[in-house]
Amino acid sequence: MNTGQESVATGGCLCGAVRYEVRGEVRPVINCHCGQCRRFGGHFGAYTHVDDDQFTLADERGLKWYQSSREALRGFCAECGSSLFWNAPERSGISIAAGSLDQPSGLDTAEHIFVADKADYYAITDGLPQSPGWMKHD
Repeated sequence: MNTGQESVATGGCLCGAVRYEVRGEVRPVINCHCGQCRRFGGHFGAYTHVDDDQFTLADERGLKWYQSSREALRGFCAECGSSLFWNAPERSGISIAAGSLDQPSGLDTAEHIFVADKADYYAITDGLPQSPGWMKHD
């Protein structure tokens, strides 16, 4: 997606009741191993992030939001159950589940966060940076 011209990416849920469009560049994928991401998606969460003005919902008939903590909302499709978004209203932008993007996404994974909370059934062996909590540069 880094072509020098405005890029457009699309994505959505499994059944199509939620579709979105992203204009412009997006952040590389960050894998979150916190317990909430694991329970929300069934494994660690892989999210990219965009500014609010880059993101448009094209179809939101199935979109529901769940307040998973004081700081965060999680968006999902109420029709098929797809986990789609992570949003902290106090912060700008929206995090998008990388797996919900239509392929090819053109994205790479950059790092792992909340590795202190990761599940015991897998190892992180890709050599990417790891943080026990939030990203080291936050």
